[in-house]
Amino acid sequence: MQSHLALLLPVAAVWWAAGYLADRLPRLTHARGLRRHAGWLLALTLAGLGLTVALPVAGLATAGATLADRAASGLILATIPALVVAFCTVRRLRRLRAGAGALAVTPRTPAPHGLRATAAHPLIGLPLQVTGLALVPALIAASGAGQFLGPGVTGPAITVGALGVGAIGVRHALRHSRLAERAMPERSAASARPAGVLHV
Repeated sequence: MQSHLALLLPVAAVWWAAGYLADRLPRLTHARGLRRHAGWLLALTLAGLGLTVALPVAGLATAGATLADRAASGLILATIPALVVAFCTVRRLRRLRAGAGALAVTPRTPAPHGLRATAAHPLIGLPLQVTGLALVPALIAASGAGQFLGPGVTGPAITVGALGVGAIGVRHALRHSRLAERAMPERSAASARPAGVLHV
């Protein structure tokens, strides 16, 4: 086991915890619980971003090849989804927390479907989970398990990863669409029924 794995594991653990919490967020049916979990998720997200930035900064601050440099090189694949988290997910989480806070008058106040649809938006859960998924190859390489894999495993691994990201994205999109449809105001009975025959 290579020692820079100890630096990568906390970063990955924070991103995995954030992805798990983001997946559970739309299932909450009360505004106060939604606000509380959105706050926890926002804190985990900021912690993940801070750790992701801290490793390269620590590597730049020291001369020569250090453990921080080796750990930072494993974060390259996670850079793009982490940027999406920084510029999109954080802003949406703040808005979600504020919206849930405005409705959290009592512990049993139900969370409307529109608020849950916001919690299920793909730009909240998807970037967090993709960032955690992007750290898996770095962890495998740092643990030394990569040496037991053949040289031809890179192509299939990329394909499996792309399919996994696509499946996660479709799942988030379907859940968001379902909750958004429930949030739409129902048509009145008069407009829902076909027009009857006019009698003169």
